[in-house]
Amino acid sequence: MWIAQPTSWRQRQRYAWLLGLSPSLVVLTLLTLVPAVVLLITSFTPLSLTNPEATFTFSNPLVNYQQLLHDDRFLNSLVTQLKLSVVSVFFQVLIGLLLALLLNGPSPLLNGVRSLLLIPMVLPPIIVALIWKIIYTPDISPLHQILERMDLPLNSLLANPDTALWAVVVADVWQWFPFTMLMVLAALQMVPNEPREAASLDGASSFNIFRYIVLPHLKPVLAVCILFRLIDSFKAFPLIYILTDGGPGSVTEVTNYYGFIQAFNFSWWGYGSAIAVVILVGVFILSWLIGRAGWNDDSTTH
Repeated sequence: MWIAQPTSWRQRQRYAWLLGLSPSLVVLTLLTLVPAVVLLITSFTPLSLTNPEATFTFSNPLVNYQQLLHDDRFLNSLVTQLKLSVVSVFFQVLIGLLLALLLNGPSPLLNGVRSLLLIPMVLPPIIVALIWKIIYTPDISPLHQILERMDLPLNSLLANPDTALWAVVVADVWQWFPFTMLMVLAALQMVPNEPREAASLDGASSFNIFRYIVLPHLKPVLAVCILFRLIDSFKAFPLIYILTDGGPGSVTEVTNYYGFIQAFNFSWWGYGSAIAVVILVGVFILSWLIGRAGWNDDSTTH
C-alpha cells in the first residue's frame, strides 16, 4: 500500500508524531475500546452459560435493561453504591485537605509524618481488606480486645446491618485519604506567598486568607480529587468481597458486586454486562457534571 510521503516540515512533524503515537493507540484500543464494544454488544443479548442456544440472540436487545428497571435488588444496589460513594469521597477529601493544611511545611518531622500517611494508599486493596477484616473480627481484633478491657464491649460491626456499610466506608476512607492529601500538598506549593502576606498585613484572619486566597487555588485540584475518587468508588470490589461478601443480606451489595454475582455466580453474562454498562454511563455522567460545576475555571487561580 502506497502512502504519500510528507513534504513540508509541518507535515513531517505531524507524520512523526502520529508514527510515534500509533503503538500506544493500538495497545489502548485493544485493552479498552475492544472490550468496551464487546461489553456493549453482550449487554443486548441473553448470553448465559446455562442457555447456550440463546447466545448472541438479538431478538429483544433491550430486555436486560428493561429487567433492570424492575429489579429491586439492582435498584437497592444503586442506593447502596450512592451512599458508599458520597460518604467515602466526602471524608476522603475533607480529611486529606485538613491533613495537607496541617502538614504543609519544610520540617523534617512533617516529611516523616507525610511519608507514613502515604502507606495505606500504596498497599494492595486485598491487603487493606484483610487488615480491616482482622480489625473488625471480634475474636482476633486488637480494637475489640482494648474495648473489652475498658468495659466497652463492641459487637461485630460487619455482622450488624446498621453498621456494615459504614465499616466498609471507614476502610475505604483510610486507604484513600492520602491521595487527596498528596494532591493538595502539591497544590499548596504552587500558591503564591505575596497575596497571603499582603492579606495578613491588612489584618485578615487565617480563615479569611484560606477562604479567599488559598481555597480558590485549590478548587481545581479538589475537583480532580473528587472526580478520581468518585470513579474509583465504583470499584470498591475487594473491600466488599473480603469484608462482607455483600452482606449481611444485601446491605453492602453495591452495583458492581451485584453485576459480579449475576455474571459469575449465576452465569448471566448478558445481564451482568448490562449492569456494567449502566455503571459506565453513570461514571461518564458524574464526570461531566463535575466538569460543568465550574471548579476547573482558570479565573479562580488569578
